[in-house]
Amino acid sequence: MEREVIFQDLGLIDYQQAWNYQEKLFSESVQQKITNRKNEGVTSPTLPKNHLLFCQHPHVYTLGKSGSLDHLLLDEKELAAKNATFYKINRGGDITYHGPGQLVGYPILDLDQFFTDIHQYLRYLEEAIILTMEEYGLKGERNPGYTGVWLEPETKQARKICAMGVRCSRWVTMHGFAFNVNADLSYFKNIVPCGIEDKAVTSMEAELNQQLSLQEVAIKVKKHLSTLFEMTFLN
Repeated sequence: MEREVIFQDLGLIDYQQAWNYQEKLFSESVQQKITNRKNEGVTSPTLPKNHLLFCQHPHVYTLGKSGSLDHLLLDEKELAAKNATFYKINRGGDITYHGPGQLVGYPILDLDQFFTDIHQYLRYLEEAIILTMEEYGLKGERNPGYTGVWLEPETKQARKICAMGVRCSRWVTMHGFAFNVNADLSYFKNIVPCGIEDKAVTSMEAELNQQLSLQEVAIKVKKHLSTLFEMTFLN
């Protein structure tokens, strides 16, 4: 069964604005599920709408619930000097960076309509990135014990290319992945990325030594997500 998912490309959008929008869609889905449960056996349930948001953000650092503030290596003045902002947020994971040239994906999905397995959900997100990289001749891999997508994960040259952090409540997801396509990697030097001190960060541009079309990469990621999750996108 193909599940319908509303797709939106939000372009370059302020992090707080995108977060507020995510929270709105997330809350609507959760509330619909609560309503369905209250009316069980009385009326036919209305399935929550599923969404996939793609965007880029101006320079911003975000810290997940399990992260340490010590992993941000800048004070307020230094953040301002780099035109960057900082948010503590309600996803899992530690600290990461978002910025122009990075493809950020926020699936707001009712996993009851797909499968109720958060580990499978994360593996599918990773697989969409791995399959996209393969189309460019790059071997993306999982790193045992870590979430996200890496190159040469079990060597001294291990480097992360896609970070992931999600929130899930009543099997509704939010937050998602950040795929370094043409991102300015110098901004990662101001944090301990994902709380991992001894691993590097990379991008498609750095690996291929050329800037890529972010739109082209986004189309490929969207295609693979569609296949893995058996989605039909509504624009």
